[in-house]
Amino acid sequence: MRRRTFLSNTVLSSSALALLASALPAWVRGRSLSSPLQPPSPLPPPSPLRSGSRLRALNLGTWIAPDTDFTPLQNRCAAQGWHLEIPISVRRQWQWFAGTDAQRCAALEEAWRDPSLDGLIVVGAGWGGARVLEAGFQFPRRSLWTLGFSDTSSLLLAQWAAGSRGAIHGSSGGSEAQWQRTVELLSGRAAAPLTGRAVRPGRVTGPLVVTNLTVATHLIGTPWWPSLEGAILVLEDVGEAPYRVDRMLTHWRTAGVLRGVAGIGTGRFSWAEDDILPGDFSMAAILEERLGDLGVPLVMDLPVGHGQPNLALPLGQMALLDGRSGSLSLR
Repeated sequence: MRRRTFLSNTVLSSSALALLASALPAWVRGRSLSSPLQPPSPLPPPSPLRSGSRLRALNLGTWIAPDTDFTPLQNRCAAQGWHLEIPISVRRQWQWFAGTDAQRCAALEEAWRDPSLDGLIVVGAGWGGARVLEAGFQFPRRSLWTLGFSDTSSLLLAQWAAGSRGAIHGSSGGSEAQWQRTVELLSGRAAAPLTGRAVRPGRVTGPLVVTNLTVATHLIGTPWWPSLEGAILVLEDVGEAPYRVDRMLTHWRTAGVLRGVAGIGTGRFSWAEDDILPGDFSMAAILEERLGDLGVPLVMDLPVGHGQPNLALPLGQMALLDGRSGSLSLR
């Protein structure tokens, strides 16, 4: 921020405060800031997809090339008997976003309030999901399949925080084997355990919370931050050097948001190798140093996150993390 504009931005006007309040979820508005927030109890998961299920593609982040071909994704869905709609809104462009905040918010709201839709596939990422939340999007009291990752983590976390089930951290791209795992989850069938590297022993069960580290860090302190009490937390990231990951995890520790977490898994963390100088922490070392002393099981190198494979995991589903065998199993 430029210094000459700092003072003018340190005090919110009454109109700005009203605008901020209007963007808060309904279950937050009217509460004292000092009182603990009690989000709604989780809903049952959405019904498994079946032949004839209707899905809609959304782009809530950065714009995509106008000539992007969605035929392969539509064919993948058609092979399961699902119909995937590609609305014209996914190709919008406003600055670096796929439409204005209001347009993207309206597209998301229209989809969530359409009772004939069985799920959403977020086809764009980059940056913009949190701005849709700020623009005033409110989750209806229903569960809905929502597939995405990276920047979409903000909406997946907010969906789970609102008590809605169906958020899946995963990609619609990748290999056929990766896609088939996603199909299994969307169809309500059992998915195979994931295997990583055992770091800290212990066996725990809890609901899964899976997210991009950077995106989640910028939701801390907002109404869209879910409780991690008793949860199995799985983190991934891309393009962040070890010292920046250290900075974010230190913030999580000092903010107290890791208190009560049942277990932790880490997926893929990739970055530019020249961002490390001789004597620096390696990525693996800083993840273990920041997450390994919390007294909970820790499993690293799970096949989750940017890159391949990026195996899907459902937020809110009960899972078993085994810190001795290095496995993560859905219950």
